[in-house]
Amino acid sequence: METFWIITLAVLWGAGAGLLIPRAAYRLSVPPDEPWRAACPAGHPLAGIAGGWLGRARCADGDSYGPSAPIAAAVTGLVCALLAAATGARPELMVWLLRAPAAVLLATVDFAEHRLPDVLTLPLAAAALVLLGVAALLPGAAGSWTSALLGSLVLGAGYFVLFLISRGFGFGDVKLALVLGTVLGWYGWAIVLVGTFVGYLLGALYGIGLMLAGRAGRTTRIPFGPFLLAGMLAGVLLGSY
Repeated sequence: METFWIITLAVLWGAGAGLLIPRAAYRLSVPPDEPWRAACPAGHPLAGIAGGWLGRARCADGDSYGPSAPIAAAVTGLVCALLAAATGARPELMVWLLRAPAAVLLATVDFAEHRLPDVLTLPLAAAALVLLGVAALLPGAAGSWTSALLGSLVLGAGYFVLFLISRGFGFGDVKLALVLGTVLGWYGWAIVLVGTFVGYLLGALYGIGLMLAGRAGRTTRIPFGPFLLAGMLAGVLLGSY
């Protein structure tokens, strides 16, 4: 019964947070040299909570914009449900649930514009380390903050090397690696390897699928962030069990 209520609350949290993703995704989905959007497609200023970042993605005339709110809510709710089912009533579950909407937002923006904004990646990495540090002090925690810190540093350094030698990586992927290393490192080096491998595998399969469909060539860049985040999710689910 306890597990049922944990999953139920996680789904409600994820779905509610997911409804707020479209507005933020719309504002952030711009080329690197452009400022964040400050108005809806009809030209109405985006005002409201937190400087207009939080709220429904709907113009004053009633038209919706940005990604689909129901889909964002469904995906975030599903991710939170999976995390709750795997982690159970452990302290780190709150860290995963708080970070899940931001991860979905990052994946949405990367798919739309092939970028991972610093305003999301860097605070996400710092917050993950701080929150896991708190979780490590609580009874029932199933990970190690030290290995989380080392995982962040090692994976970040590894992705930086790949960025220098490969055209397929952007610097946003290097910053995202700090998040991946922190989260996966919480469960140890084996999970770091598994989560990283799954991310690479999913990205490769996506690229191959695009080439087979004639929608990409061998030099076409793909949004790699969503697949790295999917690998992170797989690693957390495996590490939790």
